[in-house]
Amino acid sequence: MTSTTTRLLRLLSLLQDRTHTGRELAERLAVTDRTLRQDIARLRELGYPVHAERGPIGGYRLGQGANMPPLLLDDEEAVAVAVAMGLTENGSTGVADIDATITRALAKLQRIMPKRLQHKVNALRSSTEVGPSVTGSQEPDAPVPAETLTTIATAIRGTTTLRTGGHESELEPYRLISWQRRWFLVAYSLETHSWRALPVADLPQVERTSRVFAARALPEADLVAFVLREIASAGWKVHARVTVLESAETVIARVNPTVGVVEPIDEHSCVLLTGADRLETIAIYLSMLMMDFRVDDPPELVAHLRTLARRYAAATPPER
Repeated sequence: MTSTTTRLLRLLSLLQDRTHTGRELAERLAVTDRTLRQDIARLRELGYPVHAERGPIGGYRLGQGANMPPLLLDDEEAVAVAVAMGLTENGSTGVADIDATITRALAKLQRIMPKRLQHKVNALRSSTEVGPSVTGSQEPDAPVPAETLTTIATAIRGTTTLRTGGHESELEPYRLISWQRRWFLVAYSLETHSWRALPVADLPQVERTSRVFAARALPEADLVAFVLREIASAGWKVHARVTVLESAETVIARVNPTVGVVEPIDEHSCVLLTGADRLETIAIYLSMLMMDFRVDDPPELVAHLRTLARRYAAATPPER
């Protein structure tokens, strides 16, 4: 026999999931219909709005009430909420008065979270940095399984190498970077003996080894900036080299680090090395510069811009 408190918590957990008939709930809890009705009444007294619906498809469900009652989260839900709140806290929401609230809520959640779950959350939070948001970005999401991120974060925290099974078969992991709903791993490749910013979604597999490594000097102090430059110069499916007829300082002030790397030519021109997953996106970026430019490479981008120029010209009424 379970205690009344344990049974009520189990009942609350079931009601948070979906609508259940009285018979389903009684069978799941191994109680009589009368005991179930008493437990429903107790939850209502505690402030939980348990709604009852009659009919063949009716049942009990947890609805909305006047006050916010406590919620029950399973292990995966608790970790997901804590990680999401932590990323929001690190990246800042930009909404007045909400950042401090997120910090308080996260502290409450972590105080009651079991240590085995705290280790997962803390490993991921301590191993992750958040890149800047880019307004109007049209690049597709690259979701990564939570288990993969946890494996990488645990390896980072324990300074153990990762085996990926791909070209970068063994890595020394140092930091996870979350940017624009994408994940990147800053790691030292033991195959190429070089620092890499690897898209986690592209890694064929991730397996933590037992090999402990001594931390190397980082390629630079700001690993977010390192990743953003790697993305701009080599991390996209398509790349472009563009000559912009403005000074490097002017272009740098207008270009997000993830959009491109700027190299000066003289006082009035510079080279922009940029990339994206699609040529159409690069064309949009270039139009947003509001500066004169010349595409040096690739030829496919030149052809696409010519097509856009014809469309724009056709859509513009002649001057009078």
